[in-house]
Amino acid sequence: MGKILITGATGNVGMEVLKSLANLNHNYQVYSGVRNIQADEKKLEQFNTQLIEFDFTNADTFQLALTGIDVLFLLRPPQISEVQKYFKPLVESAVKNGVKHIVFLSVQGVENSSIIPHHKIEKLIVESKIDYTFLRPAYFMQNFTTTLHNDLKTKNSIYLPAGNARFTLVDVTDIGEVAAKILTETVNYRNQCFELTCNEKLTFTEMAVQLSKGLGKTIQYKSPNLVSFFITKKKEKMPAMLILVMIMLHYFPRFQKEPDTTDCIANILNKEPKKFDQFIFENQHNLY
Repeated sequence: MGKILITGATGNVGMEVLKSLANLNHNYQVYSGVRNIQADEKKLEQFNTQLIEFDFTNADTFQLALTGIDVLFLLRPPQISEVQKYFKPLVESAVKNGVKHIVFLSVQGVENSSIIPHHKIEKLIVESKIDYTFLRPAYFMQNFTTTLHNDLKTKNSIYLPAGNARFTLVDVTDIGEVAAKILTETVNYRNQCFELTCNEKLTFTEMAVQLSKGLGKTIQYKSPNLVSFFITKKKEKMPAMLILVMIMLHYFPRFQKEPDTTDCIANILNKEPKKFDQFIFENQHNLY
């Protein structure tokens, strides 16, 4: 029986990958890498997984976590950007322990941006000679239930410096299903990259219209200048690094080529990806 290790197991994507793996018939034993087994045991008790200590910031945990692992699902925690410090030792440990395949959660457009950490991590993995699959998802619909949720709930607004830029979107549940299929069928996806999007591109004005309709209340979209955005979020005690990430995600696309939608999800799962209105309908209780 082969072994799969899921990093970031208690996060949005990690949980969806575990959920999808639990729904598949496969011959793998699934391990979840967590920083504190006792604290995270209850969060993951519904999944058929074994918890093992794993901490991106503690290289001493890599050896034991990766021993006997065949397939590694790797993502980058948002707070970790020093690739050489944290990811180079991790990839080297994967090589040393004989990991056969790495499925890495990257981002759409990563190949055109050498500045972002995901670009450097992809390069590390390619140079390691371990077989890989790079998943490059679009803008997460679930951002509305996490980083954007406070404005949505308390102010009935979307407050982002995105102007009229159009974004490709993806539901994290689709990412989970795609990742689970690839993790259990790696031979079919060796050394390939997949951009994961739904079939529509929307501005935040259009997203606000759909949210208003789906939630039965008026959601307004406001696009401030960068100074106003930074000051407002700083007053809300958002960490400066997260504010800069928000600016990178939402402001810079105004001056970049509009991203493409793809058929990758449909081709891998044999079903159409979820649209934004379906996400709203399925997550009404999380969006209010």
